[in-house]
Amino acid sequence: MRLERLNYNKIKIFLTIDDLMDRGLTKEDLWKDSFKVHQLFKDMMNEASLELGFEAHGSLAVEVFSLQAQGMVVIVTKSNEEMDEEEEDYTDDYIEMQVKLDESIDVVYEFQSFEDLIQLSKALKQMGLTQGSVYFFNQKYFLHMDDYSPAPIETLIAVLAEFGSSTTLTLHRLQEYGKPIMKEDAIQQLTSYFH
Repeated sequence: MRLERLNYNKIKIFLTIDDLMDRGLTKEDLWKDSFKVHQLFKDMMNEASLELGFEAHGSLAVEVFSLQAQGMVVIVTKSNEEMDEEEEDYTDDYIEMQVKLDESIDVVYEFQSFEDLIQLSKALKQMGLTQGSVYFFNQKYFLHMDDYSPAPIETLIAVLAEFGSSTTLTLHRLQEYGKPIMKEDAIQQLTSYFH
């Protein structure tokens, strides 16, 4: 579980598939209202309190984004509403949540070097993949794929994990702040120019 403070009232939590499995959960379980899910949320809020000083009480907006075969990103936002002291006394153990769930078909992986991308492109080309876009951001390279047929998603993730690592960065952040290196057909371009 990785935690990141986005601003004074908002945090981002990245849960890997392993984090979920360690707690006996699957991605599908997160869409259900169960004791294990409540316990997971309580654990996340305790860790956020310890690591980031983020105290969860009152009204919270929780957005859960499922990343293809990578895990989940959970955005927790505290309400800005000011409560008087009398109300605060009753809300210490009570959290009102508005939960929004979303699943992304985008796969975004992070690579330490351009050479890793070149080596990856050989394997992906053999799988019949030619699409994708490459970005450079914070001294790292990122490959985004939203069309990965004919390869099964599990196979694609296994190959990507050999050369890179999953990232909590969203495609929107990469598009806004990253430098596009190859906007389309990245696998095709990498195999054409570097093999």
